[in-house]
Amino acid sequence: MMESLFRLADHEDLFSRRCIWVNGPVIVGAGPSGLATAACLREQGVPFMVLERDDCIASLWQKRTYDRLKLHLPKQFCELPKVPFPDDFPEYPTKRQFIDYLESYAKHFKINPRFNECVQSARYDETCGLWRVKTVSTVCSSARTEVEYICRWLVVATGENAECVMPDIQGLGEFKGEITHACHYKSGESFKGKKVLVVGCGNSGMELSLDLCNHNASPSVVVRDSVHVLPREIFGKSTFGLAVMLLKWLPLWFVDKLLLVLAWLVLGDVEKYGLKRPSTGPMELKNTKGKTPVLDIGTLEKIRSGHIKVVPGIKRFYNHQVELVNGENLDIDAVLLATGYRSNVPSWLQEGEFFSKNGFPKRPFPHGWKGSAGLYAVGFTRRGLSGASSDAMNIAQEIGQVWKEETKQKKHRLTACHRRCISQF
Repeated sequence: MMESLFRLADHEDLFSRRCIWVNGPVIVGAGPSGLATAACLREQGVPFMVLERDDCIASLWQKRTYDRLKLHLPKQFCELPKVPFPDDFPEYPTKRQFIDYLESYAKHFKINPRFNECVQSARYDETCGLWRVKTVSTVCSSARTEVEYICRWLVVATGENAECVMPDIQGLGEFKGEITHACHYKSGESFKGKKVLVVGCGNSGMELSLDLCNHNASPSVVVRDSVHVLPREIFGKSTFGLAVMLLKWLPLWFVDKLLLVLAWLVLGDVEKYGLKRPSTGPMELKNTKGKTPVLDIGTLEKIRSGHIKVVPGIKRFYNHQVELVNGENLDIDAVLLATGYRSNVPSWLQEGEFFSKNGFPKRPFPHGWKGSAGLYAVGFTRRGLSGASSDAMNIAQEIGQVWKEETKQKKHRLTACHRRCISQF
């Protein structure tokens, strides 16, 4: 490995900037995916470095989620490797409980990320066979601190939700009311008494509409496309847990049919409220397109009662109005963009074989965790925390095996060298 470093120094002035050799993989991202990978590597005895652009772990959860958020799935489907949730946690832990779990997890495995390190670029240097990861400090100061990390393995753990998606809607820039993305929304308290247009009908859009309604706002939710709405629980059991159990014995298409029948029995006909179902089943749609069905926690009841209005797609915005595709005009005070997030990998990773232009691995689950030349990805499965945990264990097992073999060989070489030195004196 030292020979590689010498070749690197010849290739470019190694000491022209602060340069750090990492004796193990560099993990980019200290969210649940990065923490899970670091924990599994720790169990394998492999050293690592975690780089995080923010000043805390799980910044998405800590800074860009609303107050009422709870895990949508039962806790057994959301725990990270090696450490389950505490027994006294409810079946659907709150935002605060999940953050406490992650902080305890990091402490347990002695994971100490380098915070405020924003990766500007990462590329594989074929001359030396190593990854070069350049960062800049995100701490506000007059001095711009740049660091280059040199490593053999690079783990991309920035996840599916690194950057918020801002839609390009005609006239949005002309709208005179308040425009807020869901990542900045905390509570409906500040929207009390206001007419709010919620753009997006996924789980976030539906839950934010419910929260606005509970704070005496008047929300209208835009449902432009078809959407699956399922009860979070069916007869007291988790709908997702039921689906996972059934898929062990039954084909996907049959499970989807069964879920829709059960959903109709519990929720009734949702299409008469403007919630048209896709032709593709809910589980198949999640597996193929990554589109998660809405798990209803009370929003549908507010839609039935008329407290939440369902409206079709948007044509354009005006000063304090929105024109819908059906020609209807609504007076609104604020716009809440529940338009989701995207991967930011293409903006910094200089690589075109493993990742596609949309920032996701080209190979589908369960093969999307391993690239070439020591490149790995965790948390891009579109299967939530359970998918990230699976990736993390695979990555750590592979790196750990190589690490143990090479460490064993190195010990043998060091022992032989020591004996020769003694014999010379």
